[in-house]
Amino acid sequence: MELSSPRFKALAVSAGLTLWFFVITSIVGVFKLEYFAIFIAIVFTLMQLMSIKVVGALDLLAIYLTKIFLAILFVFVISLYGIFFRVLRIDLLRTKKHNGTYWLEMEQKTQSRILKGY
Repeated sequence: MELSSPRFKALAVSAGLTLWFFVITSIVGVFKLEYFAIFIAIVFTLMQLMSIKVVGALDLLAIYLTKIFLAILFVFVISLYGIFFRVLRIDLLRTKKHNGTYWLEMEQKTQSRILKGY
């Protein structure tokens, strides 16, 4: 972002703010296409007009928006893994014994089946 032009930075920050406006209004349940269009028009216009004067603030805002987005994405992906493992009954720590799992039973292996030991 440091080598980008102020106009591009303003465009990137405007897109980020627009995304967060969409997410927050959708979660709250007050999303309307008219409000979204007005918000986009106002934010893009203001950011483009003030882009040269607030370049430093745009850098900081872009960095914080990116960090927040990536943190939420990380939590979402980890949550999905937890849900999938729970649904598929995968016990990564092998804390419980299950008859219907696909994990190998290492206790049943004998020394005669092991060919090389290091």
